[in-house]
Amino acid sequence: MVTFPGSLDDRDALRAVRLLGGEGVPLWHAERDLRGVDAVILPGGFSYGDYLRTGAIARFAPVMEEVRRFAEAGGPVLGICNGFQILCEAGLLPGALARNASLRFVCRWVHVRVESTATPLTAELLPGEVLEVPVKHGEGRFLAGPEDLARIEGEGLVVFRYCGPGGELGEAWNPNGSAGHIAGVRNEAGNVVGLMPHPEHAVDPDLGPTGGQPLLASLLARALARV
Repeated sequence: MVTFPGSLDDRDALRAVRLLGGEGVPLWHAERDLRGVDAVILPGGFSYGDYLRTGAIARFAPVMEEVRRFAEAGGPVLGICNGFQILCEAGLLPGALARNASLRFVCRWVHVRVESTATPLTAELLPGEVLEVPVKHGEGRFLAGPEDLARIEGEGLVVFRYCGPGGELGEAWNPNGSAGHIAGVRNEAGNVVGLMPHPEHAVDPDLGPTGGQPLLASLLARALARV
């Protein structure tokens, strides 16, 4: 779990990992050693105060060199919200995240539909499954140029789409105006995933819906399977 200056969901994500039986290892953005972890999570927050663009400064953090090497070697990497933005800025994921279409910060529960199971995060799920998880962001609108968007769709790189409770698509269910209702994408190899919703906030039944449980459980299972 990498903490950048301005990260604020790192402790929640560590707690979620531990709640599901994993061992959370905190890493600082200036470190150059991943300490032999089996998976890397870049958490939500406002790294470096979101100066320039969200994630634009964090991509140059020393730890990101190690994250890139880890990803290129096939290691599972998950970026949540600000972590998703960082992965896009670093070129580890396609597309970019822009201001919400409403120009307002969005904080609410949403439903997402699983589009791809070719990732460690979704390998234990079924295509079409609908999960309830929260979003909280001001710059979460997924965008890509026409050619890139066609490639993302054509190559099955969309992992999640915003949807209704029954899996239906529509603008009413899209909280930020993302192209194609896209809530999360993967790289070509499938080992790097980014999503704007927060699965780490949806694991404890005492606090609400638990749509994040199967995602993080899948990530842990697949990460440990590599050992």
